Amino acid sequence: MHVVRTIPDPGFAGDDGAATPEVTAALAAYDLDPDHRHAATLAVLQHARLLVPVTAVVGDVEYDERGLAHDKSSDMATVLMQGQDGRMALLAFTGTDALRRWDPAGRPVPVSMRDAARAARHDGADALLLDVAGPVLFVVEGDELAALADGLALAELGERFGWLRTEHPDRG
Repeated sequence: MHVVRTIPDPGFAGDDGAATPEVTAALAAYDLDPDHRHAATLAVLQHARLLVPVTAVVGDVEYDERGLAHDKSSDMATVLMQGQDGRMALLAFTGTDALRRWDPAGRPVPVSMRDAARAARHDGADALLLDVAGPVLFVVEGDELAALADGLALAELGERFGWLRTEHPDRG
């Protein structure tokens, strides 16, 4: 019997892996004035496609008659980084160039910022660390990470920013 399986469309058709000009400009502005540009940068990034690297992790190992280990199974896992303070962060990148700066062999999985935030929380991470190897490092943590994971959207309200619910909380 032949079983046909389909992979759902992640919603990034035609994506070449590059960071968009809007994302690049927002991060450049943030780099010049991080204290005053964080919210505006996050407002742009919340709509961006991110690349979350995955790596193979050995599952079961079997040993042959000579005692040599052989991988029996492996799984794919996201990459977490532990900070000096002991907190964990999920790594994500705005484009393939930034991913290659970190690890030229990194295997990118395209996801929305919301899905990256959800994955970070699911993995027990305290933060989402964007472009860890540059050109501009950006961190999403605390209430911002929770808000994005919960489906809230950051909107400019006059000269300030605020979180708005864009969907029903029970539909995700």
